[in-house]
Amino acid sequence: LKVLKRNWMMRDAFIRELLTLAEMDSNVILITADLGFGIFEKFEERFPNQFLNVGVSEQNMTMVAAGMAMEGKKVFTYSIGNFPTLRCLEQIRIDVCYHLLNVNIICSGGGFSYGQLGMSHHATEDLSIMRALPNMVVVAPSSVSEVRGAMHALYKLPGPSYLRLDKSKTDCDTAKNLFQFGKAEQVRDGYGVTLVGCGGIVEELVVAANALKFEGIDCRILSMASVKPIDGNALRIAAQETRGIITLEENNIIGGLGSAVAEVCLESNIRPGFFKRIGLNDTYSSIVGDQYYLRYHYEMSSQHIIQAVRKLWNESTL
Repeated sequence: LKVLKRNWMMRDAFIRELLTLAEMDSNVILITADLGFGIFEKFEERFPNQFLNVGVSEQNMTMVAAGMAMEGKKVFTYSIGNFPTLRCLEQIRIDVCYHLLNVNIICSGGGFSYGQLGMSHHATEDLSIMRALPNMVVVAPSSVSEVRGAMHALYKLPGPSYLRLDKSKTDCDTAKNLFQFGKAEQVRDGYGVTLVGCGGIVEELVVAANALKFEGIDCRILSMASVKPIDGNALRIAAQETRGIITLEENNIIGGLGSAVAEVCLESNIRPGFFKRIGLNDTYSSIVGDQYYLRYHYEMSSQHIIQAVRKLWNESTL
């Protein structure tokens, strides 16, 4: 595997857009649980009255955010991995979602972004759990351009949201169109197989599609940054125009993106020629390593996508 050094371009795009929003609107508030050093100094310096560090206290962070939102603030909470979500799930469910409050939860480090720090820092159930919360919008951008668009859309959203940022990213321009909730971005057109992904792992789909093209397998790629609400129309069209659908997520396959895609197809009475979910196969990621190593180990790398497409493609022609 060729492992590339990456800076946190998605995270940097998030803070740049938040600076713009905070300058435009004094009701924009950033709350961190003692994280974000190296990226929040400029925000704190420019907007001291719009920044709060609550310390290592994510549950308290969420309750403070809920209280401020009740007073008309547009609050962004920030932490890494599972900390802003699973650690304070009860507060998100009862204080934020139930009251339909304007709290935007930012996770920096989705999937295996913090791979070397072990299972406690692997955010691999968050998409499933946050998607299950009523009133919660779930967004997992695959590129810097999608982050920019998502931030402006979240700012206009009156209720709660979850934005999952990734250490990796696709280098494709996945925001040819203005980001909209419930709309997929078609990264590549094709009429052979539809590959649907969310988050930075969409880059693996691009690599796989490039290789499969030389084998005569034409792949359509959908970046489903808006996990909830999902673009049912794009999925229904894909199921009818291509031979099959494969989903990819750096998350447990139970209840995540793949489940959402399957729900759309079945409830629309549309059955793809074949269907497969690629992700963490309902297990805990019990080993450590960087993001690319863990993707390969848990069989969600471009190589494994290529193998899955080949197998299903050949079986569908028999």
